[in-house]
Amino acid sequence: MRTSPTRTPLIWPLLAVALLGGCAGTQATQPPPEDLTVQVLQTLPHDTSAFTEGLEFSGTTLYESRGLSGESALTAGAAGQKPTTRVALPSPLFAEGITILGPKLWQLTWQDGFAIERDSKTLAELRRVPFDGEGWGLCHQPSGRLVMSNGTSMLTFRDPQTFAVTGSVDVGVDQLNELECVGDTVYANVWKTGTILRIDSKTGQITGRIDASKLRTPVNPGEDVLNGIAAIPGTDEFLVTGKLWPAMYRVKFVPAGAAGTQNGT
Repeated sequence: MRTSPTRTPLIWPLLAVALLGGCAGTQATQPPPEDLTVQVLQTLPHDTSAFTEGLEFSGTTLYESRGLSGESALTAGAAGQKPTTRVALPSPLFAEGITILGPKLWQLTWQDGFAIERDSKTLAELRRVPFDGEGWGLCHQPSGRLVMSNGTSMLTFRDPQTFAVTGSVDVGVDQLNELECVGDTVYANVWKTGTILRIDSKTGQITGRIDASKLRTPVNPGEDVLNGIAAIPGTDEFLVTGKLWPAMYRVKFVPAGAAGTQNGT
C-alpha cells in the first residue's frame, strides 16, 4: 500500500513517540533488584566430605544431594546431625539438585542424561527419566510444578509426574545453579560466586541480589563454592552451605547494610 507523501512525516513521528512512551512505561514498572545480604542466626556443623549439589527441607528432615563421580550420594536427617538415611549412586553417576514432593523425590544427574525418581522415606530408586542437556538445580512450586536449571540463564518448568518440559523463562544471568522455590519466587545461586538471586518465576525478573560472599571468609583450604539453599518451613529463614564446607548457616536475607549481619554463633 502506498503512503501519501503529505502524511508520512506526520504518522511516523507519532508512532515513534508512542512506541518510546510504551517502552518507557514498561521499564518504569520494573524496579531495580533489591540489594540484600545475609544475617547469620546460627551456625551448624556440616560434613566436610559432602560436595553439596542440592539441599532441601521436607518438614524437619533435611535432604542433601552430594556430587562427584564415584562419590555421589543422597542423605536425609536432622540439620546439623549425622544423616539417618543414606544411599550411594553407582559410579560414574554425578548427582545434582533435588526436590521433594510428599512421598516422591526427584534427583538430577549432571551429564548422565536422566533424573531419578525416589521414595522420599527410604530414598530407594523408583525409576529413571531421560532429559536433554545438563542437570544442575531443582525445586518445586506450590502447584507441584518443577523448576530446573542447567547452568545457563534459563529456568525450565517440568511436569512433576512425567518430568516433561512445560515451559521456560530466561533470567538473563548465566550459570544459574542450586535452586530453592518459595511460592512463585525462585532463589538461585550463581556458580563460582557468593551471589544468590531472587527471581520472579512468572517473568524471569530478578527482584533481589543477595550477597552471601562473606559467609566463609577466609575460605579454608580444600573448600569449594557456595552451593546449597534450603528454605526452613514455617519461617522466613534459610539454611545455606557450600561444597565441602565445615558449616551450614541459618540465615535471613536482609537489606544490605543492615546491622548485625554476622551475629551468629
